[in-house]
Amino acid sequence: MTLRHPRLSRRQISPAIWVLLCLLLMTCLWGTNAHAQSSLMDLLPHPGQEKKAAAENQNQQDGGTDEQSADKQKDQSESSRESGQASDNENKAGEKQDKDKQPPPKPSPNPVQPAIDDNVGKPLQSQLPSARTADIRQQIQSLRNSLDERLVALENSRERLAYADSLLKRLDDEYKSFELRLEKAGLNLTDDYARLLRQRLDRLRRQTIAEGLTEGIRDQLSAAREEQLRLEEYEAVMNPDNNAQGQMRQKRADLLRQLHKAVTDHIEVLNEYYGTVTQLRDRVDAYQELLQQRLFWLPSAEVVSKDTFNQLYQGLAWFASSFKWSSVKSAISASIGERGFRMALLLLALAALLVKRRAIRKALIDSGEYVGNVGHDAFPMTLMALLYSLLLCLPGVLLLSLGTLLVKEGNEFFGAISKGFGAAAFIMLLLNLVHKVARQAGLGERHFKWNPKTLQGIRREIPILMAVLIPITIVMPTLETPDGSVYRDSLGRILFLVASAALATFAHRTMMAVRHRRLNNRTLRLLHWLAVSTPMLLALASLMGYHYTAVQLEGSLFISICWLAFVMLFYYLGLRALSVRERRLTLERLLEQRANERKMAEAREAAESTGEGVPPALDMPEMDLKDISQQSTSLLRILALAIAVTGLWFMWKDVIPALQLFDSVTLWNISTGSGKEDLMPITLGDLLVALLFVAGTVVAARNLPGTLEVMILSRLNLEPGSGYAITTLAKYVIVFLGASISLAVLGLQWSKLQWLVAALGVGLGFGLQEIVANFVSGIILLFERPIRVGDTVTIDGITGTVTRIRIRATTLMDWDRKEQIIPNKTFVTQDLTNWTLSDPITRVIIRVRVAYGSDVDKVRDELYHVTLDNERVVEDPAPAVFCVGLGDSSIDFEIRAFVRDLMDFMPLSHELHSSITRALREAGVEIPFPQRDIHIRTAAPVPPMNSAAQ
Repeated sequence: MTLRHPRLSRRQISPAIWVLLCLLLMTCLWGTNAHAQSSLMDLLPHPGQEKKAAAENQNQQDGGTDEQSADKQKDQSESSRESGQASDNENKAGEKQDKDKQPPPKPSPNPVQPAIDDNVGKPLQSQLPSARTADIRQQIQSLRNSLDERLVALENSRERLAYADSLLKRLDDEYKSFELRLEKAGLNLTDDYARLLRQRLDRLRRQTIAEGLTEGIRDQLSAAREEQLRLEEYEAVMNPDNNAQGQMRQKRADLLRQLHKAVTDHIEVLNEYYGTVTQLRDRVDAYQELLQQRLFWLPSAEVVSKDTFNQLYQGLAWFASSFKWSSVKSAISASIGERGFRMALLLLALAALLVKRRAIRKALIDSGEYVGNVGHDAFPMTLMALLYSLLLCLPGVLLLSLGTLLVKEGNEFFGAISKGFGAAAFIMLLLNLVHKVARQAGLGERHFKWNPKTLQGIRREIPILMAVLIPITIVMPTLETPDGSVYRDSLGRILFLVASAALATFAHRTMMAVRHRRLNNRTLRLLHWLAVSTPMLLALASLMGYHYTAVQLEGSLFISICWLAFVMLFYYLGLRALSVRERRLTLERLLEQRANERKMAEAREAAESTGEGVPPALDMPEMDLKDISQQSTSLLRILALAIAVTGLWFMWKDVIPALQLFDSVTLWNISTGSGKEDLMPITLGDLLVALLFVAGTVVAARNLPGTLEVMILSRLNLEPGSGYAITTLAKYVIVFLGASISLAVLGLQWSKLQWLVAALGVGLGFGLQEIVANFVSGIILLFERPIRVGDTVTIDGITGTVTRIRIRATTLMDWDRKEQIIPNKTFVTQDLTNWTLSDPITRVIIRVRVAYGSDVDKVRDELYHVTLDNERVVEDPAPAVFCVGLGDSSIDFEIRAFVRDLMDFMPLSHELHSSITRALREAGVEIPFPQRDIHIRTAAPVPPMNSAAQ
């Protein structure tokens, strides 16, 4: 059985490739369109975002004329200089006192208006004539003009800097005072006070720092730096001399130095101005965040009454009267003139999708044809099915995007309609994608194997939900205009109630489909109750006057549900990829197992003939398929859960103040420098993050091997043991990184741990020297592979088969079937003989002796033929027979033959000895006995001993 690599058919690929160009084109247009890119949070009611009203209020507050605003800015700049000098003196004196003892700033009767003119002017660039060819008088005049312009620009920048410094100081004082007052007041605020807070939030939103201001400052900085370098080069090419024009050249040099100094001063002022504006913007954002957090839990409107329904009628009448044909015509004409090319491209993409819609549906169904077939199934089929589902949901999105561009250049009302079209396109993309994923024979049914009843309920309910939400989404931004803000609490609340009822109905019917045949499941029952009751409770809160809070919560809930749906899609895509790889890996393991069984049967037959016993079962470092499936699925589940929780945390931490409690509880401080003020607080949130990193490290170290085996190692042609080495080292790397990150989060820096690590290294070097040596040697053995599982080796007089290689020691099984545990250091530091490393062919030497008088050539031929006739002897290398010596009683021969496997060593020796004995006897060649010549010498008789000697 062979594996066939799955390939997508031509009919499956061609529709996607043809339409993918349209998709990329639409994506580019989507990126350039700010309205179509806006998220659902832009639909939430933020009162007071009207540009015209903001401009009128600003002009009224600043005096109504440019001259008055300039005089006011100049006066404020002069006062800011004095206040800046006074604040510098106070700061110097205040450094000696404890910050905690300083009294809080008093509330100012005149609230700060953080508005700065974003017209910083065009970047200056001196028009300098040539330093070599131009007339010196022309050069002097040009330098003088450039110097005057630079000094004027420098003075203007200083005035702007002084004004920005004064605004920042006043805003800081107001923020601190206001924060202290809110902290003392708690939630015991009246409705009138809440209304005043909302007015202040509206004013801060109108008077925010323009984005073009920082961009203009950056442009001026870049131009000033270029001017500085240009002046330096201009001065370097001038050739001063001592002729009659020396005085004029000296004047030119003085002007050039003055201009260079002015440019340098301008760069410094612009740098300070940029930093001040950035701080001012951050403070305004913090101020708005503080107000939003407090207003979140305060009522934003009156309780619903009869007046609400009266205003509802007026709001409907106003909305209908805003659609004037002349305004619609002018908006469409202006939009076509401004963005006609983009509209044409969207129309082409929409037409292409509609024409190829049937082909895309057919390709979507065909992509699930081989799902479950091990030989043909592939994960790219699922990705193609997701692409087809996305293409099927795009026509409605493109149509709404076209509406966004069509009325974008109209008046303020149609601008809000354009914004609503963009947000509606985003909602349709999310909901319609879910609808296409749940279509019959689609991605959810065939690839993910979802419950058909649930998919049927989703297909039935999502069109109804879109029919309610999309018109409401288009209308809601119009209630943020100056004319429509009056009806925000009437028409806006009624629309919110309708949307909440639609969401509750959708949740009820969908959960009923999910709970089909599992009506008694408590978890599903609880989820059903929460999904239905949450929109209804938010609708009730809106009726009670907490409309702003209800809208914020429901918008965050909708975004959270979309995020969870995305994570769930990612999770099932991962499960699908793992299942395909696991099935293919199972088939490959089955084929390998059958091949190994055949080899073991052959080896068993050879072992029985040699008398060495049955060969041992090798402990190949492979993971069980069940463990692989469990580990990879667990790791994917934990990864999806971590992504979901992280996203929800960032979405809700600014909404619910309780989630910010962890960052406000300081556990200890870590010094980051030599000064006392260089302290970094370690909060309870940091401790929780460190614990999460520790838990994630443990989970990843436990479940990583299975995922690596399925996704990566099974695709590589690795030798046995390499995968084990890779997963082992990956575990150690994960543990090291997890420990390092956890310690870094807790403030333990490397500069403070390096001595401890050095001491630990010395201790390991002396106390655990052998263990560390064996550990490193094990890694060397696993990667360098001088021995492998199944090899026959000889080391330190021990010969056996390698059955197991681990990090600390290696196991050998000798011919007596005794397991020898040998430390890995021995294999690296001592001489090692590997009989089967690169070539299993082994030489066998048989020694034969014949009697003197035998024909040497005849004996050699007989021995050679006997050797060739044995089937265990390989032809390459060829066997050889040599006469190697003349012994005491015989002529000595050697047969040198090669066998394919070490297990043939003893069988060949036996068979050759038997054949040689028989062949020599038939040839009349004698195998001699050992002969010895014994010489007996008779000694002289011993004379008799005399009596005297006796």
